[in-house]
Amino acid sequence: MDFSLTEEQQMVRETAREFAQKELLPHAARFDEEEELPEKTWKKLGELGFMGMNVPEEYGGTGLDYVSYALALIEISKACASTGVVMSACNSLYNWGINKWGTEEQKKRYLTPVASGEELGCFALTEADAGSDTSAIRTRAEKIDDGWVINGEKKFITSGNVAGFCVLCALTDPKRGMRGLSTLIVDLKNTEGFSVGRVEHKLGIRASGTAELVFQDARVPEDALLGREGGGMKNMLTILSGGRTGIAAQAVGIARAALELATRYSRERKQFGKPISAFQAIQFKLADMATRIDAAELLTLRAAWNEDMGLPYEQEAAMAKMYASDVAMWATVEGVQVLGGYGYVKDFPMERYLRDAKITQIYEGTNEIMRLIIARKLIFGR
Repeated sequence: MDFSLTEEQQMVRETAREFAQKELLPHAARFDEEEELPEKTWKKLGELGFMGMNVPEEYGGTGLDYVSYALALIEISKACASTGVVMSACNSLYNWGINKWGTEEQKKRYLTPVASGEELGCFALTEADAGSDTSAIRTRAEKIDDGWVINGEKKFITSGNVAGFCVLCALTDPKRGMRGLSTLIVDLKNTEGFSVGRVEHKLGIRASGTAELVFQDARVPEDALLGREGGGMKNMLTILSGGRTGIAAQAVGIARAALELATRYSRERKQFGKPISAFQAIQFKLADMATRIDAAELLTLRAAWNEDMGLPYEQEAAMAKMYASDVAMWATVEGVQVLGGYGYVKDFPMERYLRDAKITQIYEGTNEIMRLIIARKLIFGR
């Protein structure tokens, strides 16, 4: 068993780390406060090849493996989790499905601009009454002679307020229930009848937009259909499985940032005449944080490696996402405790790490759903 990284993977990680520390870390607090990620920031990510990491070069990507993607996302999220989720949404949720099921024309038209970092992509599944229960989706795409007419609203869509393109799940045959769901690609900037609704003000990852997408008789061309009609449920669940590895990587990055800050602070903060790192109570917290974060990272890299090897990864991705997000939440709470009062104020970023960590337990499948997926695999093998 070889845990070493290839030279290429090491180079990707170092490039991501250098960009994150120089371009993101000094501004992350301001991004959070202003609730906006500047366009120039995500476009720089695109220039470095981080917005289409698993997309072939011919479609604007860098054609790298999933382990490289996970390593890069850990470094980006360690500096700014908001930037991490924007990167993850493009790579895992938008690019992945078009790269797998898209026609040659769809890849050139819809994949290349996002994979190259010229535009952002988003993934529209959730609705007001359809979160974990995807069978409750009500957004309708009705077939007409020259395309599709979409009506409905999507909620909590990452980058929905700034994205140029969207992978959308809608009912094309309501009589068939879940089997009547299909996936379509929507050019959000050039589709009449589309508008951005409410933009959420959130607890964490505040610099990434989270928006409502509103479709009122929105017309898209016939070739907007991604994959086969009626294959939407399978498409969406497959996309989400891979996306969970990205969220696990984001969670690991947040947790590592918390550990590094807690360790650094413990060396500098003095009480009773000595650094608090000299006290066993603090040492045990740091030791537990380091151990659990390492375990979370290994689970994450295993899931990414399985996908690279063409092995099953649904259970592995669910385990990684569930465990890494729980660890991130726990580690940031412990981090606040190590910093004491300073952990509760904005002078230090620990409070932001805690706020950012919480969402990783919720989006791309709540951890309760992750446990159901894992249990189903154990018991039924599917």
